[in-house]
Amino acid sequence: MLNYKKYKRFETVKLENRKWPNNEIKKSPIWCSVDLRDGNQALINPMTVDEKLEMFKLLVKLGFKEIEVGFPSASQIEYDFLRRLIDENHVPDDVVLQVLTQARPHLITKTFESLKGLKKAIVHIYNSTSVLQRDVVFNMSKEEIKKIAVEGTELVKEYSKNFDGEILLEYSPESFTGTEVEYALEICEAVADVWEASKDKKIIINLPSTVQMDTPNIFADQIEWMCRNFKDRERIIVSVHPHNDRGTGVADAELALLAGADRVEGTLFGNGERTGNVDILNIAYNMFSHGVNPNLNIENVNEIIDVCERCVKIPVHVRHPYAGKLVFTAFSGSHQDAINKGMDKYKERENNIWEVPYLPVDPSDLGREYEALVRINSQSGKGGVAFVMDHCFGFKLPKMMQKEFSDIIQKLSEEKGEIAPDEIMEQFTKEYLDIEKPFKLVSCIITDIDAEDSKENTKVDVLLIYKGDEFKLQGFGNGPIDSLKRALVSSKLIDTRIIDYKEHALSTGSEAKAAAYVYMERNDTHEKTFGVGVNSNITRASIKSIFSALNRLYSKK
Repeated sequence: MLNYKKYKRFETVKLENRKWPNNEIKKSPIWCSVDLRDGNQALINPMTVDEKLEMFKLLVKLGFKEIEVGFPSASQIEYDFLRRLIDENHVPDDVVLQVLTQARPHLITKTFESLKGLKKAIVHIYNSTSVLQRDVVFNMSKEEIKKIAVEGTELVKEYSKNFDGEILLEYSPESFTGTEVEYALEICEAVADVWEASKDKKIIINLPSTVQMDTPNIFADQIEWMCRNFKDRERIIVSVHPHNDRGTGVADAELALLAGADRVEGTLFGNGERTGNVDILNIAYNMFSHGVNPNLNIENVNEIIDVCERCVKIPVHVRHPYAGKLVFTAFSGSHQDAINKGMDKYKERENNIWEVPYLPVDPSDLGREYEALVRINSQSGKGGVAFVMDHCFGFKLPKMMQKEFSDIIQKLSEEKGEIAPDEIMEQFTKEYLDIEKPFKLVSCIITDIDAEDSKENTKVDVLLIYKGDEFKLQGFGNGPIDSLKRALVSSKLIDTRIIDYKEHALSTGSEAKAAAYVYMERNDTHEKTFGVGVNSNITRASIKSIFSALNRLYSKK
């Protein structure tokens, strides 16, 4: 049995009259990508300088205005990468680079050396403030821990005076989630005061969920408590940096925004230490799905996947929200049917508001393809097969026929597994379009009869082969289908009735083809089936559909 009594909850905050549950996310936060620092340090094989440059260019293309590029004072490769960005003019004027450093004099010195040539930069300093870290790692008092933060701020402030560009300070009380909020506030206020932060000279206070320790609502309470209690909220840019230890990084970030956070640090697809950072793309697409502009250029998720998988060398999970290969795919028959109907209704509506069951966003808005929406296996139903036949090949199968054909595909899928659209069409052709036994139509001549007040206004002359023998038949009726049926019945070769008939155009243009569907029953056995005919002439398509149905009925033992 799990020894659950070994663990306890860390009590961090008691918040009365919380406001965040009634708030809504109505605008995007300030985004800061930490793919090149936090994400990179978590890789088994860290990115090369060329790979980091490719990732940086992607982040710029996606619209990130703040990008943490590394820890230049602690790694020569990160120092060299930062210098390459600056010396080769890869940094657009509207993009601010962020660098991380511990609050130590020699590290801060090297950090400022690495930043030479930039007009503006964010220097990010941190020290751990949690109860556990104070006790087991540093063995320091609260005052000693606060002194580290204050002295680090003083050092950055001093170096900033001789820097030829603008320096924005970011301070993180690392392990914020395990820190008493009163103490976290005390340190952050001390840092802001030393920096002389004001409405015109803001400071970024980053409140990281370095290790998730509780449910997202508790993190939201911590953020709202901090936002309420800053003595001058206008001088603070409240940032969050959620990790994903409890699997709720996205929820932490979204609830933190409800609680007053202005800024989110994270990575594309959530790469990072242990279980990862918060997934910025997930949050951004969530906003997009609610009609909120995420202010990121993320309309081509396939390109983002391609660059990230190549540089990070970690595959995007097939069930990743929005980006996974299978997330816009339905195997369940009921889901497939709902998607099929929802897509049709969406096309009919004129308000252009996306409302399709099981699809929170239009896959095409993300650069995905509709063809992959419905994939067929043994769990699929008639709706999925009908969707494939319609959206991939233009055949709008009658409702009764959907069940008939899906039963055929289901048997095939039980033997083979997943069935691709081309395989479904191949089976459709085999079952309905190319079947020529026991009846093979050789020719059919249709003649209009000019006879007033006569129900028999059409004559057909049919030449067919039945079980190797040639038959010439003639029939009169009120149209080609009725005349053909009468000719066949009078020959005593068949005994059937036509239950239903439908037709539609397969495509448009001068070479357009038509599809005809006939639903037929044998009077002797009461077996029923559909036949399908395709031709550029709708009458010819109808005739083909009758022979298709006859062959399906009379080829059965």
